[in-house]
Amino acid sequence: MENEKTVLAERAVVGRAARKVVPRREHAGWTPPRNRPDPVARLSAQEADLLPWLLPVRHARMAESPLAFFRGSAELMAADLACTPVTGFTVQLCGDAHLANFGTFASPERRQVFDVDDFDETLPGPWEWDVKRLAASFVLAARDNGYGDAEGREAAVRSVTAYQRAMAGFAAAGVLDVWYAQISLQMIKDRIPRGKDRTRFASAQEEARRQTSRRVLTRLTERVGGRLRIRSEPPLLVPLREMGEHDGRAAFRHQVEESFAGYLSSLSCDRRHLLSRFRMVDVALKVVGVGSVGTRCFIVLMQGREHDEPLFLQVKEAGASALEAHLPGSEFSCGGQRIVEGQRLMQASGDIFLGWSRAAPSRDHYWRQFRDMKGAADIPAMDPRRLRRYAGLCGWTLAHGHARSGDATAIAAYLGAGDAFAEALGDFAVAYADQVRRDHAAFVETLSRR
Repeated sequence: MENEKTVLAERAVVGRAARKVVPRREHAGWTPPRNRPDPVARLSAQEADLLPWLLPVRHARMAESPLAFFRGSAELMAADLACTPVTGFTVQLCGDAHLANFGTFASPERRQVFDVDDFDETLPGPWEWDVKRLAASFVLAARDNGYGDAEGREAAVRSVTAYQRAMAGFAAAGVLDVWYAQISLQMIKDRIPRGKDRTRFASAQEEARRQTSRRVLTRLTERVGGRLRIRSEPPLLVPLREMGEHDGRAAFRHQVEESFAGYLSSLSCDRRHLLSRFRMVDVALKVVGVGSVGTRCFIVLMQGREHDEPLFLQVKEAGASALEAHLPGSEFSCGGQRIVEGQRLMQASGDIFLGWSRAAPSRDHYWRQFRDMKGAADIPAMDPRRLRRYAGLCGWTLAHGHARSGDATAIAAYLGAGDAFAEALGDFAVAYADQVRRDHAAFVETLSRR
């Protein structure tokens, strides 16, 4: 016990000493380097391997607003963050920790929980990067909603303050207590004062609870000739049966079938046994999100062999992380495994169907259940008060993922109990939101000339 206390004290000393190397106020502000690459050219280069017929959808979604552009351009901020000061404390990064990448879903025990829910860019790296991306996203969201930078900065600071306080709590807690800590939707609801906000939250909670495979079945399938199949809603939902050979129909089907075999081998025995009671019925390309538009993303309709119950799985292409150009590469050669292992490390509760596969030398995938009680915050409807409340929730959640994977004691000691770091990141968030606004304007202008 004495040895453990000594080690913790030493880690705290290391954390406080980092303030002299990287003063907390040094995180404030953002000035782009003179040699910063053209953002539009960088994005265009990233699109070489995307499905060309989905690029118009991707561009339209990114052009909607600076926040939408921010969501679809994680690689731009990764390059910019590589120019910013860091303390050297490594955690498992979400890699794309903006406010829309947090949400609700079902735990294996069928409880509704709140956590980070997107790990496509996950990689070990500096804890500051996730925190800065989260803070900047709140300034952009406030602007999108018609509020000024004072309100946006306040929400950004709230997210960082919540992160700081949570990290201090995790540093003082036992390892198992940190590991099992979790936010359920019931906990969130209980903290909302009685009134319209709680009623609105309860309604959203119930709507998320209904998001199951049976609900998806009624929305995305049809019965033709007595057989169930995924309906066609191009270009956002395209069953493979409707694709021509020149579109890659056979290649895609082979890719999914080969990927499924590899996916099964990544699961535990009980999960493989469970899936053996289902059969694959139909496959479709499904457009999701903003940053994922153009990637090879499928939904797979499975049906129970005994009772015809539906199960929808999502198969997402797993390329290199946007962070890999600026950090040491992943220890996992398979991109799907990189994502799955990172998610398991950061999340308190995971999808029982989460797994990975390699369908070809250059095509990695990860698999998960599609829309299992999945819910998302209604960000456009948030006023400054709700933004601040949501910021606190996201800050705690991000700190939890970082504490599970990194040195909570050193990070907490660096942050301290004051507001120096949070205020610095408030300044950074506003300055970086201005950068995103400039990049978005350049992007929209380029699109208008095409």
